[in-house]
Parts: sequence; C-alpha cells; structure tokens
Amino acid sequence: MNNNKDILTDENNGISSLQVEQAIKELSKLIVKSGDEQFVYDFFVCLFTQPELKDIANRWFLVKEIDSGATQREIAKKYRMSLCKITRGSKELSKPDSAFKKMLELLKNS
Repeated sequence: MNNNKDILTDENNGISSLQVEQAIKELSKLIVKSGDEQFVYDFFVCLFTQPELKDIANRWFLVKEIDSGATQREIAKKYRMSLCKITRGSKELSKPDSAFKKMLELLKNS
C-alpha cells in the first residue's frame, strides 16, 4: 500500500495546489476581462457565502487599516480578528512588490 499523498489531490479538499493556482489564475483573467464592476460584484455574491464575503471584506479592511497606520491591536479589536491574520497582512503589505500596495494605489487613484 502506498502511504504517499496522491500528488494530484489535496487530502482536505480533493484538488491539488496546482489546480487551485490554475483556477485562481483563470478567475482572475476572467474578472479583468469582464471590465464590469457590477458583474464582478454579482459574481462574488454568487461564488462566496455570506461568511466568506465577510472574511474577504475584513481582510481588505485590515489591509487599509494597516496602511493608514492603525496598530495591530486596534485592528484586532475593531474587526474581531486574530493578531496572526493581521500580522500576515502586515507582512504582505511590507513586501517590496506587494500586491496589497498595488491595490491600495489603484484605490487611491480611482
């Protein structure tokens, strides 16, 4: 009997990391291609559950809060988030080529 994890699947959800990456790239491409803000919003509402949408919104709020200079403890209290999640966001925001920084710039220039 082979004890190695099947390289094509993830034991937790049935798809591999590669399949996850491919799906996210495909969705990203389609979202950009749509060019329609309301359509993307409607798509997100269809794709994600209310708790998932809330989690996505909270993560975006924490990025904006970190960027505005709020402390991690202030953010944790305000949004009822773990310091671990906030620290991850802070680390991502501090990377030289941060996608968070790029998104914040898009927001500021919109």
